[in-house]
Amino acid sequence: MSIFDSPIARCEAARAMVLTDETQAECAREHDCPADRVCPLCGYFTETSGIVDSTEALPPALPARPPPA
Repeated sequence: MSIFDSPIARCEAARAMVLTDETQAECAREHDCPADRVCPLCGYFTETSGIVDSTEALPPALPARPPPA
């Protein structure tokens, strides 16, 4: 059994259940919404994304080791 606790809402424009813990732009890309569509869930989405650029989270690379002598 799994528990799904992310906030969701029914989008009549996309005719799908959408996650509202993402930004509106992320949702629009995911569901291929046209740029001129008025989102029926405007105001329900989070302001900032929880997705982090994976390169930001990495520590700086270590210098390469010289080959053994």
